[in-house]
Amino acid sequence: MLFMVIEHFRPGMAPEVYRRFRDRGRLAPEGIRYVASWVDLGFDRCWQVMEADSEARLREWTANWEDLVDFEIVPVRTSAEAAEVMAPRL
Repeated sequence: MLFMVIEHFRPGMAPEVYRRFRDRGRLAPEGIRYVASWVDLGFDRCWQVMEADSEARLREWTANWEDLVDFEIVPVRTSAEAAEVMAPRL
């Protein structure tokens, strides 16, 4: 499954987020795959597409960052998958 993970950096914590990532890596358990990410210009939010078997499994990863980041997790599908699901309804 794909998930859009919206990270809301806690105020003033962006440098610590990047420090931890530099020093320890993504801290994702086996079976969680990073796809892509974007960060806003103010270092307030990061949008990440991640792949995992379940949201519960993904929460094992976010637990490593919850002291610095608040997470919003949204299950998503690709545009191609969405078009395939909608095709019979058109």
